[in-house]
Amino acid sequence: MKKQLVVALTLAISSFSFAQKKELKNAEKAIKNNNYAEAKAALSEAEGLMSSMDDKLKSKYYYLKAASLYAGGNGSNPDIKTALGDLENVTADYQTEAAELKTQMVQNFLTKGNDAYEKKDYSTSSKYFENAYRASTKDTLYLYYAAATAVSVQEYDRALTLYEELNTLGYEGVETQFVATNKESGEVETFDDQNMRDLSVKAGTHIKPSTQKTDSKRPEIIKNIALIYISNGENEKAEAAMEEARKENPDDLNLLMSQANLYFKMGKTDKFKSAIEEAAAKDPNNPELQFNLGVVAQESEDLEAAEKYYKKAIELDPTYLNAEINLAALILGRETAIVEEMNGLGNSSADNKRYDELKEERTQVYKSAVPYLENVLKQDPDNLEVTKTLMNIYSALGDTAKFKAMKAKVDELSKG
Repeated sequence: MKKQLVVALTLAISSFSFAQKKELKNAEKAIKNNNYAEAKAALSEAEGLMSSMDDKLKSKYYYLKAASLYAGGNGSNPDIKTALGDLENVTADYQTEAAELKTQMVQNFLTKGNDAYEKKDYSTSSKYFENAYRASTKDTLYLYYAAATAVSVQEYDRALTLYEELNTLGYEGVETQFVATNKESGEVETFDDQNMRDLSVKAGTHIKPSTQKTDSKRPEIIKNIALIYISNGENEKAEAAMEEARKENPDDLNLLMSQANLYFKMGKTDKFKSAIEEAAAKDPNNPELQFNLGVVAQESEDLEAAEKYYKKAIELDPTYLNAEINLAALILGRETAIVEEMNGLGNSSADNKRYDELKEERTQVYKSAVPYLENVLKQDPDNLEVTKTLMNIYSALGDTAKFKAMKAKVDELSKG
């Protein structure tokens, strides 16, 4: 009886082993014939026998499952992610086959990713680049491409995840470039490799061969992390990321301006002013920086400094309308104190004399503001607020002709 039981158990084990091998063989045959649906069905049958498989059969199962889900490059994105996970379970027995499949995957993902990129389908392109990285994690450049293209279509949450992964990996993205100067054009050209460059120099078409390193992409990555945090309203995280980015590249003016804008959004006026002053020192001929310094000074009620910065911005860029509008508003703001003093005067001869002096001061205030407002209107003729302001000033100055012209323009713009 015991012998019969042992024989029965042996037969059962043999039948299990036969079933496992049969289903895997059927799946393998279906994959070779590009019949991936049939392969999946066979593998589904084999899955129920997994617990009794040895390591070699399990490796074969995971390899074949990955191949069926990949479907020769036609698998869905969720299936491809599952396939990449299955390939991680393949052990020594099928590692060669798994490596070959991964190589095919990478080539396919990159081709499709580039095609989608050329068609400006950045969302699809990003997913293919990410898959290429998952299939070949040594190629972190693909992960960088995935993050950058995700940002292009404002898929910020996904881009943030990818950028943070790059940051954790310490990705630099520094590349060695082989360059030489084209003799005919005088342009510096980059070659795919050193051999191609050296051959061109030897042929006499190029001169001055050299090797150079590209800038690190790390500051850009951290900056983008910070900017995404800003767009998500996570200002404290953004500030920490921006500070890290500045440490990485303290001379990056764009990075400094991004940091200044963050401080402005957070209401940290002192830090904003400090950042703008640092930026202005680095780029003294930048009208936007001078304008921002004017805004900070005006908000701090340092009106003399504000006027100086606004005038500098206009000097650097005579078409800087916001600087002219703010400067005109700053000048007209002086009227308030003049009118208050006028209203507080009595009827004595001294008061009447002071009244006339103040009236002349107010006239000069109006006249000082007019050139800036007129210049704004030349460049922005449909600006209703500026037109109304000029109309009121001309009325106060007694310039009837210009008052009527501005009134007619106000009426016309108000209809629109």
